[in-house]
Amino acid sequence: MTRSYLRFAAWLACALLVTALDNGLNAKPAMGWNSWNAFGPTINEEIIKDTADRLVALGLRDAGYVYLNLDDGWSDLKRTADGRLTANKTAFPSGIPALAKYVHSKGLKFGIYADAGNMTCAGFPGSLGFEEVDAQTFADWGVDYLKYDNCYAAQQQWVVDRYTAMRDALNATGRPILYSLCNWGVAEPWLWASGVGNSWRTTEDIEPTWDNVVKLLEYNVGLSQFAGPSRGWNDLDMLFVGNSRLGEYHPFGPFYQEQRAHFALWALFKSPLFIGHDLRNLNSSFVDLLKKKEIVAMNQDELGVAGDLIWQQGTRKIFATALAGGSRGVVLWNLQTTQSQYPLSNITVFWEQIGLGGSQRATVRDVFSERDLGVFSGSFSAAVAFHDVAVLRVTPVEGPLDDSWRPWHAQPLYAPQPANLAVPSAAAWIAGYTGPSSSGSGPGSKQQPDIRKASFSPPASSGPPSFAVVLSVLASLAALGVVGYFVVLHMRMRGWQQLDENEGARKMSEMSQTRRYSPPGS
Repeated sequence: MTRSYLRFAAWLACALLVTALDNGLNAKPAMGWNSWNAFGPTINEEIIKDTADRLVALGLRDAGYVYLNLDDGWSDLKRTADGRLTANKTAFPSGIPALAKYVHSKGLKFGIYADAGNMTCAGFPGSLGFEEVDAQTFADWGVDYLKYDNCYAAQQQWVVDRYTAMRDALNATGRPILYSLCNWGVAEPWLWASGVGNSWRTTEDIEPTWDNVVKLLEYNVGLSQFAGPSRGWNDLDMLFVGNSRLGEYHPFGPFYQEQRAHFALWALFKSPLFIGHDLRNLNSSFVDLLKKKEIVAMNQDELGVAGDLIWQQGTRKIFATALAGGSRGVVLWNLQTTQSQYPLSNITVFWEQIGLGGSQRATVRDVFSERDLGVFSGSFSAAVAFHDVAVLRVTPVEGPLDDSWRPWHAQPLYAPQPANLAVPSAAAWIAGYTGPSSSGSGPGSKQQPDIRKASFSPPASSGPPSFAVVLSVLASLAALGVVGYFVVLHMRMRGWQQLDENEGARKMSEMSQTRRYSPPGS
């Protein structure tokens, strides 16, 4: 018990030393459009202007997609004589300030991309060592959003230091710029990034395959407790809704079902929602999908509770979240790997699984079709198609409307632990991590520490700490500070520095093979 208090106190002491991001933009996950998935680094002014027009004309802006983000490839290959970033004059002849003004004139917000290393992932100038001048440049240009990547940072500063430097530089400008950390989950950002950015990537880049979508979701299981309006948001990466490489196209076949599941689960997890498709050829069925009011409302719910896995058996999964006013958002997911002779799977959610009374009566609403299904007592069952989801809003009919339940209060039957993720860190030690279940060597063989369900509060059944325990904690903190200094120093020199080196080397190798970018239409 004492060790739990010590870990909590140590974490709290560390957190208090962090200067918070001061932009007031944490209330809800961001929504918008990003250029990378559709265009890679081959982006230009006309595409951005056309996209701004289409976000308005298609009704996507009014649905909540207000950020228009320019990703990697916008800048010149060299800085100016006074060390400033400048746009590629061929691709952006009017310059970034004029482009930002055009985007703003459409009732949209303008986002830009930079990198916490020596170069961006596409080989343009990075911001490492130029944080103050670049942050001020972005503010002067009218930028509202910064996506900050992590390429070409091998043998450089510790990842937290590099991202904190840009946070401080953005704070100093006085302009509210939403700060999105794109560090691929390095050093478990859900444990430290709430004082640094508004959102943080938990994994490497999304890929347009069903298996990859499933992998990213499984990896984010257990991370919901680290997100929220007072902290920031776990970023599952951009949406691939509408991308024909995610499956064989059929408007209402398995491909469409996979797109529905992808979108609904990103929304439930409270991930930022960024469209990644070329709006010039986005099928109307997917425009309608992205505009589903009640799915978007679940993502933007004012309570801000990120959804999580609460039950799994075989290929049947249930995810849930608490919504403002006492309702619950529930996703029933049929993850059958093949289309058998039985393409439908019956999945039942019991009210006790989502913090309601076992015999309580509740209205069940189909969120996709936006229609009430009736009043049910104790549970609800649905036949869910292959790779599809049923998205429900469950609202008690009588009794107090309690929105204090959280999905991490539930105990999933099975919690997957995928490999090839971040290595242990000092933050993991504070959270109680004792070592990976299996070992590997070299990039690509790292194992995920089982810290994603760690709680930084004492066990509820323990009661309040005794006076002796409090004194013990306070006395121990002094010694812990000294020991912690040397532990962190050693970690920076040996562990985290090596992590950055490995991640940077691997990312550079991947970029040399153009893994991240395929020409449009391929």
